Amino acid sequence: FCLMAAPGKVAAFRLPPLPTIGEIIKLFRLKALKQLSQNFLLDLRLTDKIVKQAGELKNAHVCEVGPGPGGITRSILSAGVEQLLLIEKDARFIPGLQMLSEAAPGKVRIVHGDILTYKMEKAFPKHLKKNWEDEPPDIHIIGNLPFSVSTPLIIKWLENVSKRDGPFVYGRTQMTLTFQKEVGERLTANPGSNQRSRLSIMAQHLCTVENCFIIPGQAFVPKPEVDVAVVHLTPLVQPKIQQPFELVEKVVRSVFQFRRKYCFRGIETLFPENGRLKRTEQLMMTADVDPTLRPFQLSMSQFRNLCNVYRKMCDEDPSLFVFNYREELRQKKKTSLLGSAGQPEQTEEENQL
Repeated sequence: FCLMAAPGKVAAFRLPPLPTIGEIIKLFRLKALKQLSQNFLLDLRLTDKIVKQAGELKNAHVCEVGPGPGGITRSILSAGVEQLLLIEKDARFIPGLQMLSEAAPGKVRIVHGDILTYKMEKAFPKHLKKNWEDEPPDIHIIGNLPFSVSTPLIIKWLENVSKRDGPFVYGRTQMTLTFQKEVGERLTANPGSNQRSRLSIMAQHLCTVENCFIIPGQAFVPKPEVDVAVVHLTPLVQPKIQQPFELVEKVVRSVFQFRRKYCFRGIETLFPENGRLKRTEQLMMTADVDPTLRPFQLSMSQFRNLCNVYRKMCDEDPSLFVFNYREELRQKKKTSLLGSAGQPEQTEEENQL
């Protein structure tokens, strides 16, 4: 309900008195499932702090991913949002969320479904759409993500950013999400950092990524073995690498395949064995990348050069882009098996891959 406002002031939304999150968990006999990597955040000061990182939410439309018992949900509603879409896969949490929905009439829509398959392009009213070059729309995605889903989900959303579909058909929709501390460090890692990885490049070439703060593991129930990072992402107007998502991902994945070796070792895996060395040298020389740098030392502009030159090579020889190094390794192994009765041991390359 809305409290009566003083004359000339906008009424602030306040939730009526409700059971605490701890009481909700007891009431509905909710237990975090280890196989779903669930961890509950009961401290409303921390849930308020997470929601604050999303920015101004008054009259905004918000999608919360995996609300669970509804701690962050309460903080989002208290921020005065216009509409809140809750997407929850675990049916056990739905009754507790319905209680919250009744406490905020007309504001909450609950979807019992999987965020990885839910059609986000139909989640919000069409009038909220903005041009990509404009300020971000009044739409936010917020979520305390289960560790098991956080990395595949952010990769899926980064692909959506690149293609401007899914939740990004509305414009440069902002995201405030939790990750394992190590994943948060990877998302924001600079060149030269040990945490620099495929995830660093894929996220930073498409978004401004900010590691907001760390929540200690003991704040969660049950306590995870790691701390948790709150990360805020805003899609960039222009990606730093202007090539298709699949091409960028293939180049970046290849470079980081052998992260402790010189970068040319990973780049070699972009090319078939026949002519591999020559093509690797051609790519690295044209892109002006030192072949003796380690993958984590490469800058964003060096990755951009590699992707641009690789794109030209693929345009000249379309069979290059569909070449699969692992498949080539498997075929070689098959051939050697036919020539020998015994089962060959895993090569060092296969172990690393």
